[in-house]
Order: sequence, then structure tokens, then C-alpha cells
Amino acid sequence: MEAHFADEFEHLTHAALDALPDDLRKEMSNVELVIEDEPPPGQPLLGLYQGIPLTRRGAYYAGALPDKITIYRGPLERLYGHDSELLARQVKRVVLHEIAHHFGISDERLVELDRY
Repeated sequence: MEAHFADEFEHLTHAALDALPDDLRKEMSNVELVIEDEPPPGQPLLGLYQGIPLTRRGAYYAGALPDKITIYRGPLERLYGHDSELLARQVKRVVLHEIAHHFGISDERLVELDRY
């Protein structure tokens, strides 16, 4: 992948994070956002949240490795890369979707909220 396109995708990903309201962004805790080229083989994913949601962290949550939000560049660019504005919207949608999981919001609840 050309460095320019990789830089642009990284910019889109971080712009989506920066678009969060400040108070919400400040509530995010012990989470890392990474970009990978492709999801694991056989998994048709655009993004993935791995960790312990904020709603499930108790008094004994300490010293844990950071949660990980992974955004998969390849599938997003293949699906939406033909239109830069559409790509930006979809990257933002996926980033926000995975952040919702960090806050303990399930896929089912996101469907209920019409945010899936």
C-alpha cells in the first residue's frame, strides 16, 4: 500500500476519534486504536473491539493490558475507497461502532438505536 493512502486512512481514523465530544473522549480509559491491513482469515470484519468494556470493570480492574480497537483498512478501502467522502463516513461509522463496544454498548443495542 502506498504511504500516501496509508497516511490518509490513518488521518480518517484519527479524525473519527477526534470527532467525539470531549467529555466522551475523556471517559475512554485504557484503550488503544490501531489500524491493520486485513482482518484474520475468514473473518469479514471492518473493525474489532477486544477488551473489557467500561461497564464491566469493577474495583479489581487494575494493571490490565489496554483494550484494543482495530480498524481494518483493506476491507474498508475495497468497499468504499471509490468515493473519498463515503470512505470517510464509513471509517467514522466503524470507529464509533467499536468505541460504543468500549462503553459497553452491544450490537443488539446499537441495532435498537439504529446505529448499527
